[in-house]
Amino acid sequence: MAGRWGTGATPDSGFGVFGARGVEGWRALGREMDRQVTGIKSPVGTRRGLAARLRYLTRSAAGREAMRRAGITVRQRTIDAWVAGTQRPRRANLERIDAAYWDLRRRNLGVEWARRLAVRGTRIEIHPVDQTDVRTGRDRDLVVRRVTVRGHRIWDDIIAAWIAGDHEMLDIVWDEIITDLGSDYDSYSYVSSVGFGL
Repeated sequence: MAGRWGTGATPDSGFGVFGARGVEGWRALGREMDRQVTGIKSPVGTRRGLAARLRYLTRSAAGREAMRRAGITVRQRTIDAWVAGTQRPRRANLERIDAAYWDLRRRNLGVEWARRLAVRGTRIEIHPVDQTDVRTGRDRDLVVRRVTVRGHRIWDDIIAAWIAGDHEMLDIVWDEIITDLGSDYDSYSYVSSVGFGL
């Protein structure tokens, strides 16, 4: 991870020691992507929420694979009974159905985002760390920065890492993004938030 915030033996060991507040840039990037995932609002425990999730999951091989990844190991006839509404999943399987639904939503949206963003890119707005509590003389002159990120490789890497929950890869990609900010790029290894349109 990039970062000149350190005061100790490792580059990032001192972040926040003078009162700056923020999170790693890669984490803010992932949170913003999570925030933009939309889907069924009805809880999985409601009849409507369960039925909608099961319809979404059972209409494709990708949905069935998402159910397997979530740990749903029941037989097909049980899933058919859930879909028909003649049998209700146990609480553990309700949680797995919900996890499978959101996993598939992320994957499907990731494919769409990759297709659009690789060609036209998008401008990422990077909000610096909150220095409200940092003593004068220890603060930095930081402003909101904007950088346009485009290209198949970088967006493929961002989306694949986000879907897989690969924090190490997201961190690597974040370093690539902030490198475009010039000489003070390390000051944006931690941020208060990131915003962009997908």
